Amino acid sequence: MKIIILGAGRVGCSVAESLVSERNDITVIDIDARRVRELESRFDLRGVVGNGIEASVLAEAGARDTDLLIACAAQDETNLVCCKVAQLLFNIPTRIARVRSAGFDSEALTSNEGFGVSRIICPEESLTRYIGKLIEYPEAMQVREFAGGRACLVSTRARAGAPMVGNTIGAIRASMPDLAMRIVALYRRFPDEPDRFVACDGETRIEAADEVFALSASENIAQVLRGLHRPVGHVTRTVRRVMIAGGGAVGLRLAQQLGQEPGRFHVKIFEEDAERSVELASMLPSEVLVLHGEATDEDLLAAETIEDVDLFLALSNDDENNIMAALLAKRMGARRVLALINRRSYADLMHGTQIDIALSPAQAMLGELLAHVRRGDVQAVHSLRRGVAEALEMVARGDRKSSRVVGRRVKELRLPTDVHMGLIVRGLVDVGVAAEQPPEVIIPHSDTVIEQGDHVVFFLPHKRLVGDVEKLFRVSATFF
Repeated sequence: MKIIILGAGRVGCSVAESLVSERNDITVIDIDARRVRELESRFDLRGVVGNGIEASVLAEAGARDTDLLIACAAQDETNLVCCKVAQLLFNIPTRIARVRSAGFDSEALTSNEGFGVSRIICPEESLTRYIGKLIEYPEAMQVREFAGGRACLVSTRARAGAPMVGNTIGAIRASMPDLAMRIVALYRRFPDEPDRFVACDGETRIEAADEVFALSASENIAQVLRGLHRPVGHVTRTVRRVMIAGGGAVGLRLAQQLGQEPGRFHVKIFEEDAERSVELASMLPSEVLVLHGEATDEDLLAAETIEDVDLFLALSNDDENNIMAALLAKRMGARRVLALINRRSYADLMHGTQIDIALSPAQAMLGELLAHVRRGDVQAVHSLRRGVAEALEMVARGDRKSSRVVGRRVKELRLPTDVHMGLIVRGLVDVGVAAEQPPEVIIPHSDTVIEQGDHVVFFLPHKRLVGDVEKLFRVSATFF
């Protein structure tokens, strides 16, 4: 696919890195020549120096035969105007704009008669939604939704003494036959080397400290997490006390979201800048306490009883400050800490340390972009394990004559060895169509027959396997 990316900042760089690895034809536009040259030296892509709202610059980037435009420059207005120019002058089929301001997110403004945006993405909103799921499920390291929220992929660290830990996957299935859940991957720790992927079958035994990925119906997620992470007899405290370091766009959005439920959360937010602290105090509900100070100030954390905090979130724009604040909060007694880390190398270093969750903004929103890049009827994509693995939701289309999957048993499908079919959601209907009965979440077995319209969720430990799955689900008029 031929893709133009406007903006070589942190988001644009992360998006380019991911899409280049999938052998797409990428061109990046930015007004900063140094950034463009740096990207060209690191990745197999083409750079164009210039303003992306100018037709001549887009033409130089190859807009006349481009399939997808991703406008993720720093300014909302630049991204919106770029999409409009791309629509009017070059008829680029899909135009995605990164937009921070909620004021631009209206159908009238983004329609073809407006700015001509096919899809708006907001990294801050994606992060806030993602962190909200981690607050809802405090035992999880990741929570990713599929089929409109009816199914979820969760990952958690297996703990000794939890009911499922120490058992084989086959024994777990036999002991919990009514639980619609499938364990699709394990990543196991080994001395002096990175976590290693462990393929799952009935004989695979779950060990303490394994990072376990499981797919399940959404209503079963809490039970799955209890079975993997909560030792028998222990009670998991719900998240009530939240401390946020950094009053930027993400910290503000999250504090506003948590403050909408009076009495449920006790929220404190630290901000170094005095003027910004006053702004935050005027914008946030009275239930949210705004503190002027540094989150790496040990005395300040002690005075604010950091040892009672259920979740500490380091959400500033400085990676180093976020890492240090999260490590300090953990050492001083915070139950769980999350650090927002933009640099991928830093996120890799922090994985498996005392920081419970190292979250990359680009990875949190990358799935929203990948769904437009994938071929076939892809409904959702989630980038996992810092971009190495992927979870993919495909829709089965066609009939037995035109499809390689519809009307066939799971055991007849020619799936690559490491690809794991996790679950099927059957009975989903299009928006505006009345459903005769609620959708059904099915854990597939070898004799399960794929039906037209099924939403099938896969776990892929390596992104190189994506093409094989897409090809399998592609409808062909000549396939027999």
